[in-house]
Amino acid sequence: QVQLVESGGRLRQAGDSLKLSCAVSGRTFSNYAVGWFRQAPGKEGDFVATISSSGGRILHSDSVKGRFTISRDNALNTVYLQMNNMKPEDTAVYYCAAKRSFAYYYSRDSDYDYWGQGTQVTVSS
Repeated sequence: QVQLVESGGRLRQAGDSLKLSCAVSGRTFSNYAVGWFRQAPGKEGDFVATISSSGGRILHSDSVKGRFTISRDNALNTVYLQMNNMKPEDTAVYYCAAKRSFAYYYSRDSDYDYWGQGTQVTVSS
């Protein structure tokens, strides 16, 4: 079993920066691809970013490309989401998810086997 715990969600103003963390435990972290997703109130969930198990392959959604950066530290069993130049439309609950995979990343929520409980990010205008 794999456990994921997100942290770092805060209230921020437009233009601010914030870094989310996703701590993973329970299995060999370096064998798992990890993705970030978000869900705003009344809306369907959206893909944000994903990173392969080694960190060599990364994908960001068009809506966050150039503003958000996903990274991972396999020594600390943690994946990060650095969010810069935040906008009110970034307001959502952010979830991280993991899938056992050695080479690829995944942008569909249905691809993932394990999920965290989410962390709230609110951006005021």
